[in-house]
Amino acid sequence: MEKALVIAEIGTSHGGSLEKAYALIDEAADSGADIIKFQWVYADEILHPETGFVELPGGKIRLYDRFKELEVPKEFFASCLEYTHKKGLLFACSPFGLKSLEELVAISPDAIKIASPEVNHIPLLKACAKYYGKIPLILSSGVSKLGDIEKAVDILTSECEKIGSAENGAQSASEINVQGKNLPPLTLLHCITSYPAPENEYNVRAVETLSRIFGLPTGISDHSLDPVLVPVLTVSMGGRMIEKHITLSKKTDGLDDPVALEGEQFAQMCHAVNQSCAVLERYRKDAEATFASSPALDKMEYGKQEIIRQMENQYGKEKVLAVLGSGIKRLAKSERANYGRTNRSLHYLRAMKKGERVTADDVAVLRTEKILTPGIQPDLLDSILGGTLKRDVSSGAGVLLSDFI
Repeated sequence: MEKALVIAEIGTSHGGSLEKAYALIDEAADSGADIIKFQWVYADEILHPETGFVELPGGKIRLYDRFKELEVPKEFFASCLEYTHKKGLLFACSPFGLKSLEELVAISPDAIKIASPEVNHIPLLKACAKYYGKIPLILSSGVSKLGDIEKAVDILTSECEKIGSAENGAQSASEINVQGKNLPPLTLLHCITSYPAPENEYNVRAVETLSRIFGLPTGISDHSLDPVLVPVLTVSMGGRMIEKHITLSKKTDGLDDPVALEGEQFAQMCHAVNQSCAVLERYRKDAEATFASSPALDKMEYGKQEIIRQMENQYGKEKVLAVLGSGIKRLAKSERANYGRTNRSLHYLRAMKKGERVTADDVAVLRTEKILTPGIQPDLLDSILGGTLKRDVSSGAGVLLSDFI
């Protein structure tokens, strides 16, 4: 089995400091990561200013203002990409809207990562679809239901289907060569959108389930605190990609630093993942050598069970069985309350009066988050544009069909 690719999610923990970003890239490279990932943040693409407050070590601050602090010039990411390549690693980044996507594509990233809350960001997905088969896409599936994932996958592959594989070669391509490494056109990551995410809720068997349902390479975006358990079990389920946050210190003030791994832990994870891949590869080669007398799938199953037994010896059988779960894709208990709030819906950008017509400048596809009321799904955007309001609405309120005549 080929080595599973490990993504070091730096996200926004650089705090706007290029020096710190370089230090994080160094830490990830020294720890054994394959891909470095950032987040291209523009607050207006993510939140309404009145979405609520967040408690930080320095006190309470508007969540919108916290995201504003994380905005950096586009030259920042160009420098990070160049430095990442110097370290021999691939550069990936998550855009959160059309502006950040356009600027990201302009610097030629090695991969585009679509974060879990954007699984239903229909305009962003349609824009990303233009790069299917040209730039590797990675889709996280936290705080989403199976139908949400199906719709997102359909959108991401639709542009290629319209054009046809004979014209652009993308639909039939199983790999894209990036910086000498081969990545699939689309990888689907199982995820729980909770910080931290309880290991017992991770339902790692869903990695195998999602691969079987969608016919895609799968992996996991892991927000649990343990550096080994979820990543290694993901490999046993055939996972081809592991993503985990990295930090220089859990005690710093990055939004995700408390759930991130410091360098030593990240290296421990990479080593465990590589060892597990080696176990599966050994059984695969054995299967090829004895295929006539023992089916290859049976041999691979032995490798899978050996990895699971190793985890049971380390963590206990009951714990491992809980982490593996049923394999049925459903919202985890810890993220149910986030559904409809962390992911996207339509919100008014200004207060409007009864009788006004709604234009594209009046609404946006935003996360609801803290105190606002969720609106209707983003795929209904076109149906409400030009509509006439039958009541006054406030800035930030979720758009509802009942608002219209």
